[in-house]
Amino acid sequence: MNILDGVRSVLFVHAHPDDETLATGALISEMVARGIRVQLVTATRGERGEIVAGSLTAEPDPETLSEIRENELSAASTILGISDRYWLGTAPARMNGQTDRRYRDSGMSWITPELAGPSPDVTPDALVSASLDEVTNDLAALIDVARPSLVVGYDNAGGYGHPDHVRMHDATVAACRMTNTALAEIVAKPGDDIEWFDLEYREPTVAAALRAHATQVRVEGDEIVHSGGQRQAIPTSVGLRAR
Repeated sequence: MNILDGVRSVLFVHAHPDDETLATGALISEMVARGIRVQLVTATRGERGEIVAGSLTAEPDPETLSEIRENELSAASTILGISDRYWLGTAPARMNGQTDRRYRDSGMSWITPELAGPSPDVTPDALVSASLDEVTNDLAALIDVARPSLVVGYDNAGGYGHPDHVRMHDATVAACRMTNTALAEIVAKPGDDIEWFDLEYREPTVAAALRAHATQVRVEGDEIVHSGGQRQAIPTSVGLRAR
């Protein structure tokens, strides 16, 4: 059975602006084309993300960068066809009876060229500093309101190990259990238990959405260049594994 059979609406759970496009942009575009309503919740504003050289005239403070990345996410979401966007910690993605709060980017450090780990200077208001119960309850509150047929989130490694991705994996699994909602995990490689989507024909849309995230990546032909200079092909293939 296809994971998307009978699915009318999907809530994507991501940690930072640009994750939705880098990890799942092609899949989001494909779902929208199939008539599936796509919603997105983003946990942080990506305040600690590195910036592509030359993308801004001056280095911004964290609050200014937050605003810039909010605008980038808005533009990319429009290009991908996302219907509704939410910030974790802001109603309706906030547990009942609690005032809104902002989860800050926790930062990261590279353990290997491909694996991230915790930052040595995590702040008290960072996503990973919040209790898992709080993050889970905020996400569950949104699921109760949005009522998606399916939630799509990270695998247990958080893709490449970013602490915010891992935290959102844990919260997403718990929130879906709490709300009895179907969950599929994003997987980077094909496998026996994985539904694989090759969506090369979605590349123009993904490229346009990536260009909206100008502080984070630069699009050059069919490749993207990250802020650290790493190159990769524009991502158009992704797998989903039912939990």
